[in-house]
Amino acid sequence: VQLQASGGGLVQAGGSLRLSCAASGRTVTSYAMGWFRQAPGKEREFVATISWTGRTTNYADSVKGRFTISRDNAKNTVYLQMNSLKPEDTADYYCAAAQAGFTPTTPKQYNYWGQGTQVTVSS
Repeated sequence: VQLQASGGGLVQAGGSLRLSCAASGRTVTSYAMGWFRQAPGKEREFVATISWTGRTTNYADSVKGRFTISRDNAKNTVYLQMNSLKPEDTADYYCAAAQAGFTPTTPKQYNYWGQGTQVTVSS
């Protein structure tokens, strides 16, 4: 499975961005999908995850109510809509796929990773 994340950029605080993660090489319709982020000098942290059916989602407390994860299995793509962005959301964002029937929240539970897409939120 190859994952390609895109959609990052520079945005002012309070703005919005939509990240996309396109999968290739194998369909990920039976995989849980997640987004993580890593700021300079910090560990990679969980942001959001969605079950393979799309019916179950889980979010980090820091993004609840602001971020929304979704997936389009017909397009083999997962999205992260980020609203009300804050400077502390600045990080490289990574998408990942897990061969799991639940919604994993730790990096070690994921089998495949995409490259990061940079998000910078200015104050």
